[in-house]
Amino acid sequence: MSVNYSYFCSCPRGLESALADELKEITGKSNTLNVHQTVSGGVHCSGTLQDGWLINLHSRIASRVLQRIAQSGYRNEDDIYHLTVKQPWEKWFGVENTLRIDVTAIKSPLKSLNFTTLRIKDGVVDRFRNETGTRPSINTRTPDIRIAGFVDAHNVTLYLDTSGESLFKRGWRQETGDAPLRENLAAGLLRTTGWQPGMPLLDPMCGSGTILIEAAQILLGIPPGFQRTFSFEKFRFFDRQRWQSMKEAVQIRPVPKNPLIFGSDISGDMLEMTRHNLDNAGIPFEIPLHQIEAQEIRPPVEQAGILLTNPPYGERIGVRGNRHLQADERATRFYQELGTTLKQRFPGWSVFLFTADLAVPKLLRLKESRKTPFYNGPIECRLFRFDMVAGSNRPGKPKTFRITR
Repeated sequence: MSVNYSYFCSCPRGLESALADELKEITGKSNTLNVHQTVSGGVHCSGTLQDGWLINLHSRIASRVLQRIAQSGYRNEDDIYHLTVKQPWEKWFGVENTLRIDVTAIKSPLKSLNFTTLRIKDGVVDRFRNETGTRPSINTRTPDIRIAGFVDAHNVTLYLDTSGESLFKRGWRQETGDAPLRENLAAGLLRTTGWQPGMPLLDPMCGSGTILIEAAQILLGIPPGFQRTFSFEKFRFFDRQRWQSMKEAVQIRPVPKNPLIFGSDISGDMLEMTRHNLDNAGIPFEIPLHQIEAQEIRPPVEQAGILLTNPPYGERIGVRGNRHLQADERATRFYQELGTTLKQRFPGWSVFLFTADLAVPKLLRLKESRKTPFYNGPIECRLFRFDMVAGSNRPGKPKTFRITR
């Protein structure tokens, strides 16, 4: 009989509901995986060890898959130490494995997270020393095993991190631009827009191609974890043959006659980077990429679709022939002309802009139909939706501006 474990799947703030929906889809691949409570920062679920592998392999939105080891109330750091030292860590990994301990807290009365982290480390090390006579080493940069502690006002929870490096690291990225969008955030944005394979998708400021690559892998059914390794592969009793069988069960879909995924950027260097990243990600078809200023874009097909992009900001926006303008003036001019282009050329399209600049709708001179809050790390952002209506603006040639990345 398989043993069930509790898992917490973390994600970027704002994507909790999208992650819960995705996990419910993944339960279709397992009879033992169950999705439970959605909370700030992630989703609780339960299942077998293999279900943890399954989530790591297939979830595009999760940041980490944490397997719960213990939970208890506490009064001080010594209580956390005693809880830690009681756990059979030697069941999961050996002294030859290097460790890293990470602690997060919400409304905890403890004064020092560093001291709490140290006490958890002491508990793990002392457990091994008591049981085996020796201890594992700490490696904060490239550890074999990560242990996570979560402390709230009343309870402490200890987790084994089954993922290792964060799941947004798919294993294909070698080159990025100045401010690359994280892959799991891009996947969450795609889900939030309602985009589905077969619908036209355009990213006119594609940068290093993150949105395009996530869409292409969704189109083909390539799991996000297909090209990387995970911490659970270093756990004791890891069944590599069973893991390989799980990966071999994946059925990659054939390339459709017209994938309907398109990208452009002002920078030729960024487009070369996108092509390189597409190749690394195993995308077997060519995505049309054009070097063009955002204000000059046109719909790539007659069928209306979805435009999703993460616009540049600040000094990354330039105006050709008007370098004397301040950054805020360049941004104003840029967005005004982009808004004109969208109104004139994209009737019927749904336009989504992901940005930390909450003034973007005003700058575009467009009224958003929806704004969804997200966090890009610690930065509060919005995904603005604009529904383009035919005849909303008189025709005219947009002025030309340059976006520098």
